[in-house]
Amino acid sequence: MITLHHLSFSRSSRILWLMEELGLEYELVRHERDARFKAPAALRAVHPLGKAPVIVDGNLVLAESAVILTYINDRYGEGRLAPPPGTAGHYLHEEWLHYAESTAAFPIMTMRIGAITGGMSEALRAFIAPTLAATLDHIAARLADRPYLMGEALTLADIQMCYLIEVAARTGLLGGHPALPAYLERLTARPAFRRAEATGGPMMPPE
Repeated sequence: MITLHHLSFSRSSRILWLMEELGLEYELVRHERDARFKAPAALRAVHPLGKAPVIVDGNLVLAESAVILTYINDRYGEGRLAPPPGTAGHYLHEEWLHYAESTAAFPIMTMRIGAITGGMSEALRAFIAPTLAATLDHIAARLADRPYLMGEALTLADIQMCYLIEVAARTGLLGGHPALPAYLERLTARPAFRRAEATGGPMMPPE
């Protein structure tokens, strides 16, 4: 059975959600943030980075959301939340799956960090603004004529992207992109998402 090390208010909500979507049994180990909103030292005993998500499956210890999502879907989910390997759809899905953290997260998380630490310089804001606009435009355009990133069905890429869209929403970045709040509402209305939230708590802390 997979053991999921879950940190409150973190990206590890993605893995909890996936386990619920697939109907898998798992052991949940909860880690709470400290008074400075940092991960506890106990997570370093699980993985050298001391961050979450981390899963333990036998002798295998894995960090990084996209890799964990793919591993669980391939090994335990019969690959049903991604297009078949070797197809064009598979590689397009891989692009979106990795885009969330490899590219899209930078402008969104920079704005979030600025918002919760008292603001950012005008120079940094001006530097981020074009990249942020291009990022939100790109995601919104993809969702203009489909409910999910790959079409009619939820995939791993949507589970990966949800956290980032929630961060953007909480930071007030979604004005002018109505497709994105609607997308977020569809994702968070899913029964499996709600079960995951009931078990592990919300993705983001109360405002």
